[in-house]
Amino acid sequence: MIDEFAKDNLHGRLRRDRKALLWKLDGLSEYDARRPLTATGTNLLGLVKHVATVEARYFGEVFDRPSPEPLPRWQDSNGSDLWATEDETRDQIIGFYRRTWEHSDATINELPLDAPGHVPWWPEPYPNTNLFAIMVHVLGESNRHAGHADILREGLDGRTGVRPEYEQQIDEEARAAYCAKIEQAARSAAPIKA
Repeated sequence: MIDEFAKDNLHGRLRRDRKALLWKLDGLSEYDARRPLTATGTNLLGLVKHVATVEARYFGEVFDRPSPEPLPRWQDSNGSDLWATEDETRDQIIGFYRRTWEHSDATINELPLDAPGHVPWWPEPYPNTNLFAIMVHVLGESNRHAGHADILREGLDGRTGVRPEYEQQIDEEARAAYCAKIEQAARSAAPIKA
């Protein structure tokens, strides 16, 4: 009984985070969806591509259920899953992510939580694992990158939130006052030396 509850709960949260990550692309220009927004090149469409690849590997290869999507060997990872090339469209990457969901969901639905898996890229003694541990791991990855997407999107146009139904109209004046209050507290706690 607890296994099904745990599995359903983790799976529900994974589904929620998938949607939140995709929502961060809504209404953005092609350039803004792709451009590097940090010193390390992090970008919104690249986050979607990366999380899709992570899911495809963990719910595919780990359980000997390879993704139907072509993936480079994990040993050959070169960072190309972190950004979209000029030849890749937004629709292609979103489609890849959605098809990965279907494959991942089938793995989750068909296997029990204690189903054994093997992660060859994890060091000893950790490569032998199970579906429960992989669900927790992938949920953590998805949640982490959805958080990155939150910050990137806020930096682009000020939009925040987890789901569209919770998004509120941006009150620039209230935001400025709130940030000024935080800035004042930071300055008071650690005075700037001249």
